[in-house]
Amino acid sequence: MEQKTFTATGSRKTSVAKVTIQPGTGKLIVNDREPLKYFFRQNLVTIAFEPLAETKLAGRVDVTVQAVGGGLSGQAGAVRMGLARALTKYDPELRSDLKDKGFLTRDAREVERKKYGQAKARKRFQFSKR
Repeated sequence: MEQKTFTATGSRKTSVAKVTIQPGTGKLIVNDREPLKYFFRQNLVTIAFEPLAETKLAGRVDVTVQAVGGGLSGQAGAVRMGLARALTKYDPELRSDLKDKGFLTRDAREVERKKYGQAKARKRFQFSKR
């Protein structure tokens, strides 16, 4: 018997996460590691797998994630979005709940570029001492 798998990608800042879910026992894998060993902080693990908690599917699906780019915070956000998208493929009736919670919305904020003649993106060099 062939098992059904559902794949989706999520992104945040410069991070991209490919999320695969399939019916199972609730095993979570991020880049071939346990989530807490990869993200190091419990709050990032909570953010990444929030859609599972909201849809009450935490113990019923196995989740495998490949996350690349950016930092851990961006990757956690990318996992969250990819997981929500995969869950809508798994059960289309979950879409309205996930959309209401904002899990399907791409966070458009990006790092502002540094401008020439300035210290950083918005910080200026000192104009005059006196």
